Amino acid sequence: MSEFSSISTFQTALYAGSTTCTETVTRFLTRIAKSRHLNAYLEVFEEEALEKARLLDARIKNGEPVGALAGVVIGIKDVICYKGHKVSAASRILENFTSLYSATAVERLLEADAIIIGNLNCDEFAMGSTNENSAYGPVLNALDNTRVPGGSSGGSAVAVQADLCHVSLGSDTGGSVRQPADFCGIVGLKPTYGRISRHGLIAYASSFDQIGIFGRNIADVAAVLQVIAGPDEYDSTASQKEVPLYHVGPEHNKSYKLAYLKDALYHEGLDPEMKAGYESCFEELKAAGNTITPADFAYLDYVVPAYYVLTTAEASSNLSRFDGVKYGHSTPLTNLDLVGFYKKSRSEGFGKEVKRRILLGTFVLSAGYYDAYYTKAQQVRRLVVDKLTTLLSQYDAILMPTVPSTAFKIGEKMEDPIAMYLADIYTVLANLAGVPAISVPLHRHSNGMPYGIQIITKKFDEANLLNIAQQLMRQEQVTIV
Repeated sequence: MSEFSSISTFQTALYAGSTTCTETVTRFLTRIAKSRHLNAYLEVFEEEALEKARLLDARIKNGEPVGALAGVVIGIKDVICYKGHKVSAASRILENFTSLYSATAVERLLEADAIIIGNLNCDEFAMGSTNENSAYGPVLNALDNTRVPGGSSGGSAVAVQADLCHVSLGSDTGGSVRQPADFCGIVGLKPTYGRISRHGLIAYASSFDQIGIFGRNIADVAAVLQVIAGPDEYDSTASQKEVPLYHVGPEHNKSYKLAYLKDALYHEGLDPEMKAGYESCFEELKAAGNTITPADFAYLDYVVPAYYVLTTAEASSNLSRFDGVKYGHSTPLTNLDLVGFYKKSRSEGFGKEVKRRILLGTFVLSAGYYDAYYTKAQQVRRLVVDKLTTLLSQYDAILMPTVPSTAFKIGEKMEDPIAMYLADIYTVLANLAGVPAISVPLHRHSNGMPYGIQIITKKFDEANLLNIAQQLMRQEQVTIV
């Protein structure tokens, strides 16, 4: 059982003098050292974190004002820039690259007096669903070291799961926060596209990427979202909408009008035991006074092909900048012309999965295939957005599985990329439509692994999303180990 329960209880103890920031950071550093086999952290900022902790302790002792996240220890995914620190996107092509600036989300965490303890392993350039595509080795699921933690934000999920930080940041392009949260039995939030600035997030697919948050409870995720959400002059896609108070209220009797997607619940790929668990959950929601009805969504089988056509096209464009000239891995120039230099640098620097997606993206953007694939996928995206918008105008939220199975064994799907891509069937929907979604833990499978449920609401309705998630976790009496 984790020693940490919530940010609020930690800060209550901190301000009462029952603990200190220095003690807290030291405890995490000890746990990280003992958990190296999990491979969650690529780099730990030990001295820096301890120094920040000592300074915070002095300010608190002197009665000086501190920020909303004072003393909260946070890990960041290795695609989020932090000035003066290495950021590699878990790729050899950016090995030993030091960031020249900090992401807006990181700046806001630091302004709130959070302590950033290290950067976290992930699939290379956030491309993957298992965290096996990292150039620095796979991350292991802390509940069962023979299983994957999910991806691409596997290190961020395991850091929270294994109590190696209070909360962590990941990125979610097609489920890369929600899927590992599900596999690790924790909470994972993907906000509305534009709710959190993408400035300083290394791009995979720019119209899909969004920074997300991992935590052990809803209130902690809400507290971090409150700090890092909002407009940003450095990101034109960041929303100008005012950020509301993401207060997760006490237990209440409010009932919700909910829908579940029949096409998701009765999909042939869904584990039968998980299906039974969802049906039981829906019955309990009804008994608690909520309205829950089935809804049709005929486009479910089209979302994965459309997603991979569009994201690989954007990846092909975004990753063209990594050429070995401006920064990153450079092959020796011996007997190479410029084109040969580019080819060899990129071939040596990028891993297999990244190469696969660049090639696919370049293909769908090529002159002979642009209309057949890219244009068609954009049309599918429009249909998906319109259908989901209509559904969300009729209900407070939509419920569906996060993933079709529990965490699978390491290496189980690495030789079958199509099977791996199809595992994203339930998560890519929210990214295609740009709506907020959260995965919360639900039950334990008979195989001992956790699985969760996904909740989706309309754009910029995170406040409602978080309260529904809180009520569901209370109803199911979820315990995070």
